[in-house]
Amino acid sequence: MARTELRFAGFGGQGIILAGYIVGKAASIYDKKNATLTQSYGPESRGGACSAGVVVSDTPVHYPHPVTPSILVLMSQEACAKFGCVLPDNATVLIDEDLVKPELMNKTLKIYSIPATRMAETLGRKIVANIVMLGFFTAVTKLVSLKAMQDAVATTVPPPTKELNLQAFQQGYDQGLKAKPMKIA
Repeated sequence: MARTELRFAGFGGQGIILAGYIVGKAASIYDKKNATLTQSYGPESRGGACSAGVVVSDTPVHYPHPVTPSILVLMSQEACAKFGCVLPDNATVLIDEDLVKPELMNKTLKIYSIPATRMAETLGRKIVANIVMLGFFTAVTKLVSLKAMQDAVATTVPPPTKELNLQAFQQGYDQGLKAKPMKIA
């Protein structure tokens, strides 16, 4: 692996920035790779558009921003409209299927869907949808090791929520192991 660029995108309050932070932490601290995190969000703390760009590399990262991400994680339709059109052919896209409709996206993309928010709701806390998505991301992309991601989640989330977050992660991971790319007509 030389340089892999990815972007998480959604709206404020979904834990988008935290998701990017966890991937960067897992890659750099636990998998001993180089990683950067950049973030962008509107003036609203909740509900406004936000994104986290992560670069993971075996070599030093000289430019920290993703230029052409090969992996995109979408958790809102607004994010899909903004970032879904600027991907290289065969990029991997992960979507929350209840929040993103990919019909207008390029048919050369590998699009995987998961009901992340719905799964989080069945766990009793909608707020862990980002962690469900991280588990899914880990299984589908294999960019960062399972152990590194589990360790990063466990050491990042508030201690009282650690077990819930690890359960959410595992459910997303299990779903990702079975995932196949969607067919877009």
